[in-house]
Amino acid sequence: MSSVLALRLAGPLQSWGASARFARRTTESAPTKSGVIGLLAAALGRDRTANLTDLAALRFAVRIDQPGTRLRDFQTARHADTDKAMPVSDRFYLADAVFVAAVGGDHALIRALHAAVRAPVHLPYLGRRSCPPQGPLDLGTRDVGDPVEALKAEEWQASDWYRQQRRHDRTVNLTILGDDTTDGRLGDTLRDQPISFDPRHRRYALRSVVSTSIDVPNPRFNPPARNRRPPVPVPRHEPEALLSRMDGLRCT
Repeated sequence: MSSVLALRLAGPLQSWGASARFARRTTESAPTKSGVIGLLAAALGRDRTANLTDLAALRFAVRIDQPGTRLRDFQTARHADTDKAMPVSDRFYLADAVFVAAVGGDHALIRALHAAVRAPVHLPYLGRRSCPPQGPLDLGTRDVGDPVEALKAEEWQASDWYRQQRRHDRTVNLTILGDDTTDGRLGDTLRDQPISFDPRHRRYALRSVVSTSIDVPNPRFNPPARNRRPPVPVPRHEPEALLSRMDGLRCT
């Protein structure tokens, strides 16, 4: 029997790297599988050198409920013991973003992950330690086998101020990024399939991802008032009218 665990990933800042190298630390536009699996492993209390086979085998999908804004932070640092300057770095973040992630697998494992998220051994963070979550992560479990199908039925989780901006929309169009089940023939590739989190030799494999677009109901839908005054029409620009008047003045 399989089930799905849903997580609301929201915070002032998030950063989900999949191809960051050296001094340039980029972020993807949505949470990566390796980042979410790392969050769950930390919640379980697993060491970085622990075996990840069971967690890496979980099916994964994420929905972009509020895309946020990409930010760049220019950082400098020094070694605490020698006061020697470290290389400067560019670090990229997503500000004010909200995502719903879902992992699917064996019911017993999902139940254990659900309990760990509710009472984590290590505090969770959204990609980097400097990015704590805002509010609870737990959205509960679903008795379905496919994370994508679970996300299609999930209520829109955007922030209140963001929903207010879309109050006149009956539905909102959202993007779901899920595992490609066609052996990579249709999806894009992303190097975020975790193999090892061991800091001495972190390893990630390629994963094929398929994008799906869905419409979900807007719980804050408020149709525009019908008694509003119609907009004042913009007068047509007629430069030739001025020329005609000028010709009349010359004739007199």
